[in-house]
Amino acid sequence: MTDEQLQEAINETQRKAEEYLQMPPVVKQRSNPTGLICEDPGLQNYNTSKFVFTDITYNLRDRERFVVVREPDGTLRHATWEERDRIVPIYFPSPGKEIQKPRMFEDEYLQNLLDRKEYEFILDRACVQFDPDNPDYQRVTREVYERINLEKHFDVLRSTRHFGPMVFHLVWTSNIDNLLCEMIENSRIKDAILLIRLYHKIHPTSDSAVERCSADSDDTEFILHYARLDSPKRHTIEKLVHSYKELRREHRIVEEGIKKAHGIPSSTNEM
Repeated sequence: MTDEQLQEAINETQRKAEEYLQMPPVVKQRSNPTGLICEDPGLQNYNTSKFVFTDITYNLRDRERFVVVREPDGTLRHATWEERDRIVPIYFPSPGKEIQKPRMFEDEYLQNLLDRKEYEFILDRACVQFDPDNPDYQRVTREVYERINLEKHFDVLRSTRHFGPMVFHLVWTSNIDNLLCEMIENSRIKDAILLIRLYHKIHPTSDSAVERCSADSDDTEFILHYARLDSPKRHTIEKLVHSYKELRREHRIVEEGIKKAHGIPSSTNEM
């Protein structure tokens, strides 16, 4: 490959990586349209079945398509989301999306998959089958996030596109302590700080957000500030922070010993 071809290949790989790692959006659950379009008594009892009329204009987004239902009593109304989900894919099928909801999303089968820790598979499949505002999508993803939080299996999603939405869910439900403890335990202090700052943005009236930390620039003090004022696992977090500080102190001693053995001047800055 020439230098130009190599650069093109690198750019294409980066583009694909960004596409694959794009986080599913977190949106409000949808609601069915209300209000009738019209009533025509002259069509009452004309037929015992409903008639569905679907806009099949080329190059429209599925959500923009006009879908209406004529009831046997002559009422004309907008289709519900459940009706749209069945009708539109008949004309415009999406790769991997089934017309009927797969049984894997039913509670019995879903629990079996969760027990087998198939978290990423469930979430990937849910993204294909449902829109982000679909109640089934939000139910399934919520169950996956809560099981991961309960079992503390955060590493399973950490390098995937689903980690961000999971973090948002935990913050939104004020349930970040297991993840925070895991981050501290694995010396991910910067990640822990970002998690708490996100918590403060979403819950600006929380005690640790209202009362500013006096040592805001000190990462460990910032974490302890949250633990003291808002965390139900205060003592656990304090112990983990203390262990982290001890580990950093031991690392500094080792580093200073290595530098001294090689005649390298010691750093005057504390880590």
